Amino acid sequence: MKSKNKRRRSFKEWIVDEYKETILLLRSIPATLLTVFAVSVVAMNLLANKTLVQTQYLAIDGGFLISWVSFLSMDLVAKHFGPKESNKMSIFATVINLVTCLIFFLASVIPTPHADYTAFNTIIGGTWFILLSSTVAFICSAFINNYLNYIVGKMFKKNPDSGVAFFTRSYVSTFIGQFCDNLIFSMLTFMVFMPIFREGFHWTFIQCLTCSLLGALLELIMEIIFSPIGFLICRNWQKNRVGEQYFAYINREEQK
Repeated sequence: MKSKNKRRRSFKEWIVDEYKETILLLRSIPATLLTVFAVSVVAMNLLANKTLVQTQYLAIDGGFLISWVSFLSMDLVAKHFGPKESNKMSIFATVINLVTCLIFFLASVIPTPHADYTAFNTIIGGTWFILLSSTVAFICSAFINNYLNYIVGKMFKKNPDSGVAFFTRSYVSTFIGQFCDNLIFSMLTFMVFMPIFREGFHWTFIQCLTCSLLGALLELIMEIIFSPIGFLICRNWQKNRVGEQYFAYINREEQK
C-alpha cells in the first residue's frame, strides 16, 4: 500500500526520473525489435511516396507493405511492458525518422555536377507538409493503438497471456489505430495542405473516410497473417524475463 504522505516530485525531478526511466527502457527492449521498429517507421515514410493502388474509394501507398511491422512491434511492447512504454518507443522512432528526413533533405539540396540526380532528390527530399501530416498521424495513432491494446487486454482477467487475448487486443487496436492513422493523414494532406499548395487537387471527407476504412482492413489482414510470429516472440520474452531490470526499477520508484 502506498504511503499517503508520499512527497510530490518537482517538475525538475520528474524530468530527471523520466529520463532515467526512458534510458533504462530503451536498454530493456530487445535491440532487434527496437531496430526493426525504427527502420519500419523510416521505411514507411519513404514508401509512402509511391501509390500502389488508386481508385475512387481506395488509395494504398507503399507504406502499406511495412506498416504492419510498426503496429505489431507496438503491440508487443504494449503487451509486455505497457502502453506508456510503447508510446515512448514510438516517440523515439519518430525522432529518428525526423532526423533521417533532415539528412535526406540536406543531401537532396547539395548540388553535384557529376550527374542528374533530380529523380533521386525528389524522392529523398520529400515534401514538408506530407512529413508533417504523417508525423502527426503516426503519433496520434500510436497512442490510440497502445492504450486501446492495453484496455482490451484488461478484459481478459482469467487468462491475459493466452493466444486469444493477444490476438484480440492486437487485432482491435491495430484496426482502429490504422484507421485513425489513415484518416488523420489523408485529411491533413488532401483536405488541408493540398488545396493550398497544389491548387485543384483535393479529396472530399467521404473519400478520406472510405480510403481510410478500406486501407485499415487491408492492413488488418497483414496483421492477422504475421501476428502469430508476434505471439511467439511475446511468449519468449516472458519465458526469458525480458525487461526484468526495468520492472524492478519501476516497482522501486512506485514504492517510494
